[in-house]
Amino acid sequence: MECTTCMPRKSWDLPFLAEPQELAALRRVLRIHLAMWGLPDITPAALLCVSELVANVISHVGCGTPTTLAVSMNGSHLRLEVHDPDTRALPTLLHADLEAEAGRGMALIDATADRWGVELRADRKVTWCELDAGLSSVCIHMARSPVTGVEELLNSYRAKKAPNATGSESEPLALTMAEEAAIDIIADLLRWMQARGRDADDVLDQAQTHFEAETENVTRW
Repeated sequence: MECTTCMPRKSWDLPFLAEPQELAALRRVLRIHLAMWGLPDITPAALLCVSELVANVISHVGCGTPTTLAVSMNGSHLRLEVHDPDTRALPTLLHADLEAEAGRGMALIDATADRWGVELRADRKVTWCELDAGLSSVCIHMARSPVTGVEELLNSYRAKKAPNATGSESEPLALTMAEEAAIDIIADLLRWMQARGRDADDVLDQAQTHFEAETENVTRW
């Protein structure tokens, strides 16, 4: 089966400091990526799992710990990993009482994810979980093109900017609004990267290089 217009869902990772104020930004970035990957159905579960994995680092390793979120596809499953440098503080599945204020994090992940685990490496610990993405196509990582995912993301972003929009705009107006939403998304992402010490121009250069490389690959098909 040949897939001429789709591209793989490529793995990505994001270093950050494990602090409560980082959670909202992490969830926003993950939501954007999953929209572009065409995986809206499992987004709520993925956001919950990431929140609990990061909260576990904050609680048991320490606030401000250098941490990395890694996101990838493992067959038809979305794989979420949180890397931290402490190989001693291992996540434990506890059966906490309903009134308990702590101890339910891994229980929530156990109930939400299809599977989870911990890997110990020489310099870090990797706590991971996987969610069934419901992909049945032979072309598992190409079930939906990035263009389709971006259109869904733009529609969602436009709805937040203009909640009363009816979607009945003429095509030129709709395209203009989509372009404005795309610019807003790019600007928001650049501001987020810049606030974390990344150079906005360097990010744009890398994105342009990535875009040109993928465009060339599609043309070869």
